Order: sequence, then structure tokens, then C-alpha cells
Amino acid sequence: MFNEKAGEMAGKIWEALNGNGGLTGKELKKTAKIKSDKDLYLALGWLLREDKLNIEEVEKDIKVALK
Repeated sequence: MFNEKAGEMAGKIWEALNGNGGLTGKELKKTAKIKSDKDLYLALGWLLREDKLNIEEVEKDIKVALK
């Protein structure tokens, strides 16, 4: 169940970031229409494991961009 959910959320994040310079965690959650922080971080972990993202800490948030 988590594999399917992580894959689905990862696809939403990929689409939100594709052609975009990068988004904060809050912006990404809104743009990708992800409801919970848990789902956001599950999908980010999936994409990080596949080495698809650059993530940096900005103030009290993160900034995420595709590699």
C-alpha cells in the first residue's frame, strides 16, 4: 500500500517541479495537491532514493528542485 501511495505522490511532485526552478515544501504541497506532510515526505524520500531531487534548507522550510 505504501509503495503505491509513495509512487503516486512522487509522480505528483515530479509534475509540479517539472519546468519549475524549484518550490518550497509548502508551495510544493499546495501545487502537487498533497494533503499531509507525511505523504509529502514519503514521496520526497522516494525521489531522493532515486537521486532525482536537489533539496536545500531555506530558513525554516526546504526548497526542492529536480536534478
